[in-house]
Amino acid sequence: MTQSQHATQLMQKAARALDSARLLLDAGDTDGACNRAYYAMFDAARAALADETPPEPARTHNGLIAAFGLRLIKTGRLPRELGRMLNRAEEVRLLADYTGGEVEPQDARELLSQAEAFVRAVRDHLAGAAAVRDA
Repeated sequence: MTQSQHATQLMQKAARALDSARLLLDAGDTDGACNRAYYAMFDAARAALADETPPEPARTHNGLIAAFGLRLIKTGRLPRELGRMLNRAEEVRLLADYTGGEVEPQDARELLSQAEAFVRAVRDHLAGAAAVRDA
């Protein structure tokens, strides 16, 4: 499998996670929606790193977030806001998954909106990178 094919598969996975997040939010499961919104962003970040030359492997969530920041945010290839979104999404997911606290519906809607913007921005970035490679 090529790097590009792997990135495409990860972006498809991110799109499925966004779909799941919407369904969970509509069903009133704010914690589940936040979990899936985070994983949509996580998989999109993995796709962006998989498309790098050489690809950037990450073994942990923190490792992936750090690599995304170093390779794509700090270099100016993606906006800083995306790095902040990914960090915030991880914080909310940890709250939803591990603390026993419940995420408020408005916070879950905001995270879903940010996840949609994040995935869209990474998709656009990958399309631009592919156009440059193919030129």
